[in-house]
Amino acid sequence: MVTDINGFLEYRAAEDGRGPAWHTAQDLGSLYDGCSYDAFGCLFGVRDYANFRPLAAHRGLPADVSGSPGARYSQLTERHGDGGFHDASWITWAELKAIDWDEPAEKPDSRLHTYRRTPVGFRFTGKSTWSRAFAEAVGPRQGQVRLDPGEGQEWPEGSEWLIGDTLYRSVTLRRRDAFPHAEWRPVWHAMKTLAARHGDNAVRLVVWFDS
Repeated sequence: MVTDINGFLEYRAAEDGRGPAWHTAQDLGSLYDGCSYDAFGCLFGVRDYANFRPLAAHRGLPADVSGSPGARYSQLTERHGDGGFHDASWITWAELKAIDWDEPAEKPDSRLHTYRRTPVGFRFTGKSTWSRAFAEAVGPRQGQVRLDPGEGQEWPEGSEWLIGDTLYRSVTLRRRDAFPHAEWRPVWHAMKTLAARHGDNAVRLVVWFDS
């Protein structure tokens, strides 16, 4: 079952002579349409197969969340219950700016990374919690190790198995590896632009997930 991210950007500012309040700036869906479990795990502890120390897990919806998105989330959870929308949380631009992108995950990725042999060397092809070819080739020699579909394993960092033309390797990711492509760049740019006017701690990303 696929897990998707939903949410919006907020900024805090005074309005009509009243004290500062949070206002909705932009829906996340207009900036990000990917589905990166490594990013979800790195920031919010959702689908954290890479075993990062999450930076902003289980915070819930902010108590002072801006009106219409907060009402929308409440309606969704009331309609679908815990089986639909879950793991609401938030993170400020100040926290995102402070990330140590070289910080490694707490232990190796629970998915083995796979590489295919080519005439010019091995080429990365993906990562998975289970492979029938790997289970059949390695399982009997591992004794007590379970190799069930969908269940991630823990292998020592750097462990490798060459099975046919496929190399399986245990890898520990760093935070920067969770954001290897440009898909999050519009989100960061929008938050940075808002922060230039309102301040780093006055801009936040509010999210929830559905599976």
